[in-house]
Amino acid sequence: MFDKLKQKWKVGSFQLTLILITFAIGGSCTGWAAKALMNQLSISQDWLWGAVYCILLTLIWPMMVILVSFPLGQFRFFTNYTRRLAEKMGLLKKKS
Repeated sequence: MFDKLKQKWKVGSFQLTLILITFAIGGSCTGWAAKALMNQLSISQDWLWGAVYCILLTLIWPMMVILVSFPLGQFRFFTNYTRRLAEKMGLLKKKS
């Protein structure tokens, strides 16, 4: 599995480790930040709480991984990664 990721992303073992650490820390920070924001809102309906939480996760995650990637030296990888993800979601036009 890791060899396939290294080939797909064209990275070495050390950089792959840093990328996976960035994903882990960025995802954990995203969950923490979204929950902190949710605690500030007074939403009593479970379905609405869940929907708002999922939307917050989706909006916060790209910013969080970009922030975490900077000190780990993976800023270029994650700016390209999030840009490609936004293009696939139709949020950005593809570069020609």
